[in-house]
Amino acid sequence: MDQELKELLERCKANDRSAQTALYRRFASKVFATALRYTDSRDEAADIAQESWVKVFRHLAKFTEFNSFEGWVRRITVNTAITHYRRNLKHRYHEDVTETLATPLDLAASKKADFTMEEIQSAMSALPKGYRTVVQLYLVDGYSHKEIAEMLGVDINTSKSQLSRGRRQLQGYLLNMARRAQPHPGLPNPGEA
Repeated sequence: MDQELKELLERCKANDRSAQTALYRRFASKVFATALRYTDSRDEAADIAQESWVKVFRHLAKFTEFNSFEGWVRRITVNTAITHYRRNLKHRYHEDVTETLATPLDLAASKKADFTMEEIQSAMSALPKGYRTVVQLYLVDGYSHKEIAEMLGVDINTSKSQLSRGRRQLQGYLLNMARRAQPHPGLPNPGEA
């Protein structure tokens, strides 16, 4: 941890408002981006981010300099997003998309395609909430199925199933993007005209 951050954290622990504002400005975009990966909307992500910041400042005294502050804040944000998800779970409509994914996956074509981070994030955001949450927790944040099951209050096999289905649907979305990006046979490539 750099000396500047260490001093900023000490001032925040002493309830220095200017230090708290500076800390917020330094990490706000990362907290919001993490929250956004677990939500359907920017408004929902803003709520999660705000709740996360309240927790960060409430529990800042428990943070020790031997840990990564950014990792600590990210974990608080992920846990807040999971709590938010569980709280709203009963209000969500869940669709089993395995039946709606009619086209077989051409994994060779999708492996040849290079996707931008924006395309991957777009495909992730198109996943149903349950799939997206498990895919995000497992593939991006590195949680085990046991940890995911405990966080979401589900069986380990449910976590595995959601990951499998989510991966399959994600691959389908990415494959469709790759197909749309390929020039149509028989038509001139726009870059060659």
